[in-house]
Amino acid sequence: MQGVGYRDACVHRARALGLAGWVRNRRDGSVEVLLQGAPDAVSHMLDWLHEGPPLAKVERVTPTALPWPDALLDGFEWRPTE
Repeated sequence: MQGVGYRDACVHRARALGLAGWVRNRRDGSVEVLLQGAPDAVSHMLDWLHEGPPLAKVERVTPTALPWPDALLDGFEWRPTE
């Protein structure tokens, strides 16, 4: 997924929902997002990720559940491309 302002909008939306985690570009042109938070907030964020901001072109979203981490993340940030 990619689009104009996608990552900035993602950070804003995740923070508004009280989520922790990060968003970053991948070298293949996709965007990767890690979310931590209340299940209903994560669900709302996943719905938003399918649409993104107004000029975004989202081709697909592939959610993957991960094991619960030993430590919780603090805040939501934009990370460098990996």
